[in-house]
Amino acid sequence: MTRMPFDMGVAHYDEPPPDQVDDLEALREADRFRFANRLSAWIEVDDGRITGHGYSGGGHIGSTTMRLAGRVATFAAVAFPDRQHAPVVSEGWVKFVQTYGGRTGVPAPRRVKYPPFVQISAPLVWTTLSLTLYADGSSVHEVTGASPFPRHWIYDRDGKLVLKSGLVDFKDWYQRAFGSHTPWGDEDSPALVSEVETALERELSGHIMRGGTKPRISKVAQGGTLLEQGDEGSDVFLVLDGVVAVEVGGKPLGQLGPGAVLGERALIEGGRRTATVRAVTACKVATISGADLDPRMLTELAATHRREESPG
Repeated sequence: MTRMPFDMGVAHYDEPPPDQVDDLEALREADRFRFANRLSAWIEVDDGRITGHGYSGGGHIGSTTMRLAGRVATFAAVAFPDRQHAPVVSEGWVKFVQTYGGRTGVPAPRRVKYPPFVQISAPLVWTTLSLTLYADGSSVHEVTGASPFPRHWIYDRDGKLVLKSGLVDFKDWYQRAFGSHTPWGDEDSPALVSEVETALERELSGHIMRGGTKPRISKVAQGGTLLEQGDEGSDVFLVLDGVVAVEVGGKPLGQLGPGAVLGERALIEGGRRTATVRAVTACKVATISGADLDPRMLTELAATHRREESPG
C-alpha cells in the first residue's frame, strides 16, 4: 500500500542529494530534501584556553509535492524543535550535540506497534549529530543517532559528502517512529554509517541496476560471507543496503556500505577472489556477471581497491 502513490505517479522518489552542497536553501526551494540538520558551533580561544562557546546552526525542513489529475499540491512539513544539548566543556575542547527532524505534512494512515495502534500522521525523521571543536582549530564530527529511515547523507564543513547511513529499516520506522519512541520522547536510534562510494562506483551502479541485464537481488544475513578469499568467481556485487567488512589474510581492511561495488578484481587478476567480504549487518546486494560490464571501468575500479597495499 505504501508504494501505491509512487507507482501511480502521485508521489515521487527523491533524486540522490549532490556530492557537494554549496547552497542549502536553494536545495530546499527545489524540493531536493525532506529535512537537513545543520550543526554549526563556535568557540573563542585566548592563549590556548577556551573562553567562550555556543551554537550557531539549526535545522531546515523541506516540503512534499504530490500530483493528481494534472494538479500539483505542495504540503508543508512539520518541523520539530531543535534539541541542542548543553555543550560538554573540557580542557582544550567543547562538544556540541544537536537533534533535528520532523515529519511530512502528508497523512500516512497505518497500523503501529504501540497505543493508539493506528496513526494518521507520518512517522518522524531525524538525525542526532555531534561536533567537537578543539582549541588548536581542529574538529571531529559524528552521527550519534538517526531515524531508521530514510538513508541519511552526511556532509563535512566544506559541504562535501563524506558519510551515509549504512542500513535502513522502513518497517521499523513506519511502525515505531512517533511519540515517545523518538528523541523528543528521549529515545533515539543508533546510527550505523559508512564511507561514501566513489564517483566511478556510482556510475557502475547505474550500469548494474539500469543496464541491459537485470541483476539478481539477494539478501545476506548478518555474519554471512559474500566473498571468500581464494574462491573462483566472475560475478560483481553492488551493496544496496547494509554494511560489509573487507579482510585479506584475516586482517581487517575496512567497512563498506551502500553503493560499494565488489568482486571486480577476480576478473582482472586471475579469476580468484582477492579478499573475504562478510556482512556486518543484514545486507541486500545486487549480483551481475562481470561480462556484462565495461572491462575498462572494472580495471579502473580494481586499481582503487588494492586496500591491502595501503600504508597502515
